[in-house]
Amino acid sequence: MKKYVLTFVLLIVASSIFAQGPIAKGRAQINAGVGLSTWGVPLYVGFDYGVHPDITLGAELSFRSYNDRWNNYKYNHSIIGVLGNANYHFNTVLNIPSPWDFYAGLNLGFYTWSSPDDYEGSHSSGIGLGAQIGGRYYFSNALAINLEFGGGNAFNGGKFGITIKI
Repeated sequence: MKKYVLTFVLLIVASSIFAQGPIAKGRAQINAGVGLSTWGVPLYVGFDYGVHPDITLGAELSFRSYNDRWNNYKYNHSIIGVLGNANYHFNTVLNIPSPWDFYAGLNLGFYTWSSPDDYEGSHSSGIGLGAQIGGRYYFSNALAINLEFGGGNAFNGGKFGITIKI
């Protein structure tokens, strides 16, 4: 356990050489946290890469598990999602101070909805297209908190987490 904590601390210290604020072109960041959903509490981990000073492309993996009742029976469900996203960061065009990062974008992904065989509800796997809007506040050159809201598919609803520049 100490090894993982030390690795995490070294990652933050080493990445502090990058500038505060939005991710720069050619740089990457890792995002992780919890989501908001009517179908359980999603856990997510993602990766963003700066392809332009104001544009990032990213990928995300999410998992959630929840219980519901259908016809007087209790069922356990799980959802695994994989998505790609593109975001435009408004800091340059709106002259937003560097500790902040405000963005909006689109995402496209596949989610697999696992329910018991005898479940007669309407949940099914599929492809989803959605949109998101969010912001980050960087406490240091490498560490930020992130809040995001979205809609349009099974992935979105909202997210709260941390961002670490690598």
